[in-house]
Amino acid sequence: MGHEKPILARQRQELILERLRTDRAARVHDLTVMLQVSDMTVRRDLDVLAGQGLIEKVHGGATLRDNPTSDEPSFEVKSSRELSEKAAIAQAAAALAKPGSAIALSAGTTTWSLANHLLAIPDLTVVTNSMRIADLLSSDTTGRRTVVLTGGVRTPSDALVGPVAERAIRSLHVDMLFIGCHGMDADAGLTTPNLAESETNRQFIHSAHKVVVVADHTKWGVVGLSSFAELRDVDVLVTDTDLDPIAQAAVRDAVGQVILAEDSEPKRAWRA
Repeated sequence: MGHEKPILARQRQELILERLRTDRAARVHDLTVMLQVSDMTVRRDLDVLAGQGLIEKVHGGATLRDNPTSDEPSFEVKSSRELSEKAAIAQAAAALAKPGSAIALSAGTTTWSLANHLLAIPDLTVVTNSMRIADLLSSDTTGRRTVVLTGGVRTPSDALVGPVAERAIRSLHVDMLFIGCHGMDADAGLTTPNLAESETNRQFIHSAHKVVVVADHTKWGVVGLSSFAELRDVDVLVTDTDLDPIAQAAVRDAVGQVILAEDSEPKRAWRA
């Protein structure tokens, strides 16, 4: 085995946020052990996060601020969450894509999981603002698909956004858009913590004949800084069976079709 690459500052800070989301508080000593860095490095990271309004520094450590609407986890952090749910959602969503169609995929870990299933569908034209998705789909050398990468400015969650991305998307028309979100809410709709990503997502929606949202149950009730669509703008929601029944009722009242994907994890075995 080779030497592991050092963790970048942004990655360390996202790991600290992830720890705080779980435990609500963490000591500097515990973070140094987790990250294998010095006290000074951890304290610098905490200063950065506190300056962004995401945490509160306290004696000997830090606590998480309540509901930071601008907290934007990295792709690496998000990719470790709700793995079985995302896999089930991706498989169910892939069944909606038809050979020979033009589709768009927004950046995100659920859409990236979906992209893996799209490798089996021939003759697709795929528009995406995710370098990871573009790399994945372009790695298939069979020549059975066309991949269009929008360009733009990269966000912490690895989305390409901004005027360049919006101009590229505005000139295109796709049969179906698969899009993720930071949060879903009956009043706020679909949200993201990144203002530029919100504008890019709006353009994606305007360019699509059919809008399919892929989002696991943990996104319900989460409200990010900026709304980019109302629930009634969604044609299909593909989520998992752990979505609360009250939330399911609210979604069904607004969304054209709701697909509840059942994962294969043992914890689901009790379901009828």
